[in-house]
Amino acid sequence: MVKKTILAICTLFLLNIVAPTLEAKALTFGELPTKQTSKQWSVQVGEAEQGKGLAKPEKGKFHTYSLEVDNIGKDVLSAEIYMFRNEPNSTTKFSLFGCPGEEDCNKDHFEEAISLAKQMNDGYPYKFSNFVLAEKATEFEVEIVWTQKGSEGRPLKETFTFTAE
Repeated sequence: MVKKTILAICTLFLLNIVAPTLEAKALTFGELPTKQTSKQWSVQVGEAEQGKGLAKPEKGKFHTYSLEVDNIGKDVLSAEIYMFRNEPNSTTKFSLFGCPGEEDCNKDHFEEAISLAKQMNDGYPYKFSNFVLAEKATEFEVEIVWTQKGSEGRPLKETFTFTAE
């Protein structure tokens, strides 16, 4: 009887040590802002702007953040920025924004990419002041697709991945 009690206590003790390490980690940023850079881009995640009409974090559902992407390399001809999060137990990544009102995503697509490139070449970074990120996400990905002079119109791509700490 004593052996069974000791075995049960030891088992419970070990489960309490092992179980927390088996839990999925949610993506949280220990200190904001957090930044990643390359030769061409600087990507910074920061605290979301707060205000009327802007999303507020909901405990158990999502956090809110801001994003700033700056061109720190060569001038670009066109630029597109995409944001994705992962879904636990899935290889699919989900975009953090889509086409409002189910409009055609490709409408004015090229003009917008050129306009964004001009803005960034002039020293004005791309700013997304408030976006939501599901608490269940463990990865946040910023994908930048651009063209530059001398690349014969061939798109270049760079991905910045922020993961759970």
